[in-house]
Amino acid sequence: MTQAASVVSAKDLCLTYQANDAPVHALSNVNLDVRKGDFVSFIGPSGCGKTTFLRVIADLEKKTSGDITVNGMTPEEARKARAYGYVFQAPALYPWRAIDKNIALPLEIMNYPAEERQKRIAEALDLVGLTGFEKKFPWQLSGGMQQRASIARALAFDADLLLMDEPFGALDEIVRDHLNEELLKLWARTNKTICFVTHSIPEAVYLSTKIVVMSPRPGRVTDIIDSPLPRERPLDIRETPEFLEIAHRVRDGLRAGHSYEH
Repeated sequence: MTQAASVVSAKDLCLTYQANDAPVHALSNVNLDVRKGDFVSFIGPSGCGKTTFLRVIADLEKKTSGDITVNGMTPEEARKARAYGYVFQAPALYPWRAIDKNIALPLEIMNYPAEERQKRIAEALDLVGLTGFEKKFPWQLSGGMQQRASIARALAFDADLLLMDEPFGALDEIVRDHLNEELLKLWARTNKTICFVTHSIPEAVYLSTKIVVMSPRPGRVTDIIDSPLPRERPLDIRETPEFLEIAHRVRDGLRAGHSYEH
């Protein structure tokens, strides 16, 4: 079987912030290959560089040294080519725009014709299960539905790569479980490549084909786990020995990373 094409490739990637008192090493020698169709979760303690790495992919932060490519391009070229959709921790919807108009925003910026915009909005709403809510305003929707609208906006222009920064972190467990299931279905239907930041071990193990465990600053990759779980994953897979074994390895990796602080 031929190996899938590389979507994100990082080699010895470092990022250092110049703070007032001393430099902050946010990322240190990160080496990672994300292949087409992968679902990659990044997990680690707060301040370990998970979000920073996502922001480097998106060209929202600039690397200090090393190399990174997105679809074979620099992050800046990938941003200009609109090679990815980005879902933030908070839905970041404009309260004065109805849901369809929020989803339309990137399409308007990209000058899609009105007819094409409507078609893409309808498809994106269908993908996230929000058909019928297009004329509602964000404040009329629950937190989970707002986050689904945010995902729809990121899907609307059909980029192959979806960057998701703890999109379900603020939601309660029942809503989060439901959206995890929905996200897996969406991934199966669209075959997108997803990079997903989370603090939750069960979420990382349930969603991913690959789990990247990161250490506290300086943000380093301490383990990369290729999941043996099948792509079809009912929620009760979380009680299986295979699932618990991966979760245990993630927990061990997080503990090992912490030991570097001392």
